[in-house]
Parts: sequence; structure tokens; C-alpha cells
Amino acid sequence: MAETVLELDDLTVRFRLRRGDLTAVDGVSFSIARGETFGLVGESGSGKSVTARAIMRLIPDPPGEIQRGRILFEGNNVLERSDAEMRALRGRHIAMVFQEPMSALNPVFTVCEQISDALRTNLGVTKKEARERVIELLALVGIPSPQQRVDSYVHEFSGGMRQRVMLAMALSCNPGFLIADEPTTALDVTIQATILELITSMINRLGMSLLFITHNLGVVAHSCDTIGVMYASHMVERGKTRDIFANPQHPYTVGLLNSIPRLDTQSKYLTPIQGSVCSMMDPPAGCKFHPRCTHAMDICRQKSPEFREVAPGHFAACHLHNRG
Repeated sequence: MAETVLELDDLTVRFRLRRGDLTAVDGVSFSIARGETFGLVGESGSGKSVTARAIMRLIPDPPGEIQRGRILFEGNNVLERSDAEMRALRGRHIAMVFQEPMSALNPVFTVCEQISDALRTNLGVTKKEARERVIELLALVGIPSPQQRVDSYVHEFSGGMRQRVMLAMALSCNPGFLIADEPTTALDVTIQATILELITSMINRLGMSLLFITHNLGVVAHSCDTIGVMYASHMVERGKTRDIFANPQHPYTVGLLNSIPRLDTQSKYLTPIQGSVCSMMDPPAGCKFHPRCTHAMDICRQKSPEFREVAPGHFAACHLHNRG
């Protein structure tokens, strides 16, 4: 059995706001093995990015707090580590590609300065060695003429090239675990495919584990070993990618799959999920998906379903399974 690198156990993250408390992540549990690619899927507002930031201990406090649960990285609970220990862990052992590179990268420093800072802080290399390493990294992620582009500023790069810079920065200290938070957001389809192919090749080449966050199930179809589906702060389904696509066990997962364009159907139209994600300031009672679910029963409006194993290695939270 493969060694577990990351394990989340009953992770719950809450934000104290002026209008009241908001639970962004509620009781989420999953694990990622060494060399595994785990896809975390769900609509905007499901709690995916908050989960990633909790792993990195980047939840701002206040207003946010990790209310309960454990985050075990290589057997150690990151919630019990000091700030100094977390700074040593980030970059060198766990790295993150953030969702929007224009806000994650500093516009007043060159690409070389920003990536060199991470190298010199974490690895203690000289300025010359750091510059040489940055040029190697830019070439590795496919940026043309890296010797010339190394001194460019962020605004001189296109969206796809900025994502490559973010990936180069994340890979700079050779971490064993990478979090990619919607790295293809706001990119056109051809650039999306290029970035996904690049991330997959880097993971395979370097033998890293990957947590890939996206709102599109189609994106993770050929790149992830395991998929976890989140809705309104909860994990509603988790299983091997082939099982999720062949036999989805939650109505929300079925809705996401029906929203993907297909070439093997005669229909001209997609089947959207009606409505939108509920307000997390005032979520509905019972199953949070029941206002949008075509299979909703009385118990769905009264009681939250248990997250249980419905097939070997396949878990779902739906009252339909309690009825057989």
C-alpha cells in the first residue's frame, strides 16, 4: 500500500463575520498517497480554495479559524507547528500554485527577483546560483528565451506565461507535494490544455503528489487518480476517477457530469444544474443540495446525510443509498 503523504481528518474552517459565522469547510476528510494526483471538484463557493489554504496554514486569523480537525503531512499535524516551522515547510516541502497569478505575483519585482527570493530563503544559495536556477526553471516550464525573459516584469507576460512563472516558483525548491488551485482559470481552451499537460508532465517527472482544484470535472478526467466532489462546504462524494465517471453516486456529481460537453451524444444541449450554490450564511436544513436536487425527499430537508461507503473505495453522502 502506498505511503500516505497528506491526510485531512474532520477539517472544519469557520469565518467570524459582521453578519454572523460562516462555515466554509465542514467536516472534510480525505488522504493523498505519495505520487497520487487527487482532484478536488465543485462549484465556486464550495470550500475548495479554503481547504487548500488551510493545508498551507494561510487562513487569516481573524476572521478565520480552523475550528476542529487534523491536517497530517507526512505524519505530523501542521496545526501544531509553529509559524517558523510552517515557513520552513512551505515552498520546500509543500508548494502552491495560486488561482490568479496577477494577484499572487508582485508587479514591482522582476520574475528573477521573485523566484530567487524563494530559492535563497529556503535553500540558502547565492545570488548567482539562484539566477542560474531561475533560468533553468523558466526553460523547464516552457518559457521561450529564458535568459532574456528572466528580468521581465509580470505585466510583460501573457496569462498563460504568468501561470508558467507561478509553476516555476512552486517547483523551485523541489517540493514533494504540490497544490494547484484552479491554475487554468481565465485562460483560453488551448492554453488550458497546455498548462494541464505541463503540470501533469512535471508531476510525473519529479514524482510529486498533487492536489488539483477545479470546478470542471472534465479537466480532471485524464489527470487525476482520485476525485473528491465538494458542495457547500461538505465532501459529498469521493472515489477513484474511473468509478466516479462510470457510476456516480451523488445527484450533484451526476449534474456536474451532465454539464460537460460530449461528442458521443446526439443532443445539442447541455443539462445544467438548476439554481445556484446556497448562501453559506444561511444554509438550508438537512442536505444542502436538496433545493436543487430532483430526487429530494422529506428526509433530505430534515437530516444531513451520512458520508458512507457505498461501494469498495467509493463514498457518498446521500439519503438515496439508505433506501437501497
